[in-house]
Amino acid sequence: MVNTSRRSAFKMLMAGMASAPFSMGSVAVAQCAQGRAPLRKWGGGIEGQRKADLGNGTYLNPIIAGDHPDPTILKDGGDYYMTFSSFYSYPGVVIWHSTDLVNWVPLGPALSKPLGAVWAMDLCKHGDRYFIYMPANPGGNGWSIYVIWADRMEGPWSDPIDLNIGNSIDPGHVVGEDGKRYLFVNGIRKIRLTDDGLATDGTLEPAYSPWKYPDDWVVENFAPEGPKLLRHGEWFYLMMAVGGTAGPPTGHMVIAARSKSIHGPWEHCPHNPLVRTTSADEPWWSRGHASLVEGPAGDWWMVYHGYENGFRTLGRQTLLEPMEWTDDGWLRAKGGDLSKPLPKPKGGKRGPSGVAWSDNFTTNKLGTQWCFHDPAPDEIRRAVYETKGLRIVAKGRSPSDSTPLTCSVGDRAYVVEVTMDLIGNAEGGLLLFYSQKAFVGIGFTPDEVKTFEYAEEQPWMRLALPTSSVRIRLTNDNNIITFHYSHDGGRTWTLHGLRMEVSGIHHNVFGGFLSLKVGIYSANKGSILVRDFVYRAFDSG
Repeated sequence: MVNTSRRSAFKMLMAGMASAPFSMGSVAVAQCAQGRAPLRKWGGGIEGQRKADLGNGTYLNPIIAGDHPDPTILKDGGDYYMTFSSFYSYPGVVIWHSTDLVNWVPLGPALSKPLGAVWAMDLCKHGDRYFIYMPANPGGNGWSIYVIWADRMEGPWSDPIDLNIGNSIDPGHVVGEDGKRYLFVNGIRKIRLTDDGLATDGTLEPAYSPWKYPDDWVVENFAPEGPKLLRHGEWFYLMMAVGGTAGPPTGHMVIAARSKSIHGPWEHCPHNPLVRTTSADEPWWSRGHASLVEGPAGDWWMVYHGYENGFRTLGRQTLLEPMEWTDDGWLRAKGGDLSKPLPKPKGGKRGPSGVAWSDNFTTNKLGTQWCFHDPAPDEIRRAVYETKGLRIVAKGRSPSDSTPLTCSVGDRAYVVEVTMDLIGNAEGGLLLFYSQKAFVGIGFTPDEVKTFEYAEEQPWMRLALPTSSVRIRLTNDNNIITFHYSHDGGRTWTLHGLRMEVSGIHHNVFGGFLSLKVGIYSANKGSILVRDFVYRAFDSG
């Protein structure tokens, strides 16, 4: 809920925006007019983005806000690396870096060749080489496990190699007591790899029958998935998820097992489930898909994902929770109430957190920030960096078939602005985009303004308005969307006549495991030139 003081401040802010160019000064003025700034639970990051590190030795989840599901983490000396399911976004498989487990920055994408949907991966190191094992479904013709590799985390990464492990997802890499390499997949099943890790050397076989929760628990389905393995002492530990990754808030959970051999037998952890949302009143829903990692000081932590209560639109966000080893060699989560700050991992070097989303388009941020949604193999050629901005060649007739360029955000409330120049007979616009069947936004042709709601144009909202260049503002205030536009470079603004509510645009309604992203589309004939993209989170609390 938004408190009355904050709502009043927002109304004042909007009134000022209708006639003035955007600046964070307008936000500060609106807040001060109420006598106090709104409460901020998170640290203030770049552009007001919420930041996990509170600057006092504690942190507040999420450690990476926004759509970063199925985290896989690698400790490599004093460095930590993570990557996440990228689904239909290309360039994709963005690798993030940290030195303290709390502050993270993206390095860049590891995958440029479209493979269709790319789901939960495993990032690992064997010898001096890095590997990412990933499930993909090119052309919707069936799932298989692929691998890419690099000698440096920064790349270059190889082209994907199909391991021909059909009908499988969620790979987890491990080296057995026999020195051989294995992949575990959903099921929970395993298959041996060749020593170079680039081909299979055996057949897929059952590995473990997971612990089963009580029948009266409210879950989505059993769905054993996301196996992640760790050798610690004389035991192999197997972490996995059951209960379904969405559906009821109380469904997804983390369970564990252990064995002295990679071939079993496996013992159920007596503390199962290690993590589970037990009430819809909790701040994080559907918590699961975990990996274990050793902290800088030798203690242990778990990274996993969860939906934020009231903000499924942001996708599954990355959470960090401290763990402890029990006297009998098992694990127990000890984070408790994740709505409260937790002590940061000790011993790490504090690094930068996040990056600016504002973009003047003078440097290439494709993959790191901007991604095409479900592009064709040569789609990247549509984006051309020029002296004045980024030119996007037109495609399709509307946002539903134009393959928009998207940017994932992690704040509950924010403002974005961008200037678009229409070239030829192009149509361009600013969106909040989930998929081709779920988006909202406004668009401009050389002759009129269009409005998109419920993933379709609303003809009754068409307005005749000659346009060659327009600046568009999108304000998302806790899922309430307001648009403004300006034809004089932002000196004066027109309030668009339709406000929208988007809290229902998420996986439980539309499927796909995606999130609601800022999008730019270029359709019809010709191209658009986008300039001066500005992002500000005006209240992260």
